[in-house]
Amino acid sequence: MPMKLTFNPAPINPLFYETQVSDWNSWNWQIRNALKTKEQFEKAFTLKDSEAAAFDNKNFQIQVTPYYASLASDHPEDPIRKILMPQEKELKVTYQQMLDPLGEKNNNPSPRIIHRYPDRLLFLVTDYCSVYCRYCTRKHFTGKEQVFPKADEYQDGLDYIRKHTGIREVILSGGDPLTLSDQRLLQVVKDLRQIEHVEIIRIGTRMPVVCPMRISESLVSELKKYGPIYFMLHFNHPKEITKEARDAVSLLVDNGMPCFNQMVLLNGVNNDASIVQALSRRLLYLRVKPYYMFQCDPSEGTDHLRTSVEDSLQIQKDLWGNLSGLAMPNLSLDIPNGGGKTSYVPNFETFKDNNIRSYVGWDGISADYISPLASEIKKPIDVSEYQAEWDSLKNAKLNSFQSGEFSDKGFQEIISE
Repeated sequence: MPMKLTFNPAPINPLFYETQVSDWNSWNWQIRNALKTKEQFEKAFTLKDSEAAAFDNKNFQIQVTPYYASLASDHPEDPIRKILMPQEKELKVTYQQMLDPLGEKNNNPSPRIIHRYPDRLLFLVTDYCSVYCRYCTRKHFTGKEQVFPKADEYQDGLDYIRKHTGIREVILSGGDPLTLSDQRLLQVVKDLRQIEHVEIIRIGTRMPVVCPMRISESLVSELKKYGPIYFMLHFNHPKEITKEARDAVSLLVDNGMPCFNQMVLLNGVNNDASIVQALSRRLLYLRVKPYYMFQCDPSEGTDHLRTSVEDSLQIQKDLWGNLSGLAMPNLSLDIPNGGGKTSYVPNFETFKDNNIRSYVGWDGISADYISPLASEIKKPIDVSEYQAEWDSLKNAKLNSFQSGEFSDKGFQEIISE
């Protein structure tokens, strides 16, 4: 019989057995009662010496919601425990460690803006997270306890987006935007929707994973007014997909907010094809598209959590063809120092000669593909109708739109013609 996908309620750590259900289901309670100190962690876990010693490390904050702490067991190799628990190894440099591995400070024209790609940017609306994952790539920014930007920094960010009319997508990030109050978050979304050229708003969040009670009917009902809004989720392991997480995700997609997942391959956590497929299939069942499978960035304190590119390529190869394309995440690596993403796909080509290419597929089937000659390739007749739009998109980071008829038109105006 095929295995039926099930989603069980999160267990509760014995430390929280006496907690009222109404408190447990309150996201504000979860954040107020987050575990931060060694003494609090010792009540919930049996700490190894290497874990206890890590609490003396002041380089990166330590914090976890009671809900997410309850997903971890006392086994030292438990995958969730590795994500949330500090390790003495964080203080050791073995291979490569960088404070700003993505080179974000090189693409930081305004204090709260990271503009790396032409038509989209990050708007850092908070530096606060309810859980500080030990592999965090933005340790140079998060955890400084500035929950919402200063008024001038916030306005500078909005002004930058207004000025650069080639910006089509704004990705709310941080920190975690969903740690903001409903009022704050909705104000940001509303302000962005007043900017005519912004087509898509994305919200990058881990809250459905670490604090799913944050996704409420009232919040979703209000966000729905400002669509299209996409949610970029961050599940790393099938054990994170509980009944509570399922309900949170369902509330989003049921109300017309598409969800995509960005996982990070982590050593001893999820770096096996069986775990990746289990995560991807469950997400897809919940209508979440597995989007990226990232190589872990070399941020400070992560050498022990990073797996090799070769290991990641093997996982991808094992998945290829055996897993539905809908469930297949893109294996990608962020080139250090701000080089942008590079993606990997298995190379099945074995031979090339002029217009003939030979292949051996994932299950061993071999065949040739014969292309038309270059002299027979023609461009579509209506390219000119879209060329100005394409040129403006490529040049959006330089200085908005090029001159011409398209320069004063927003996307909504064009598609309505």
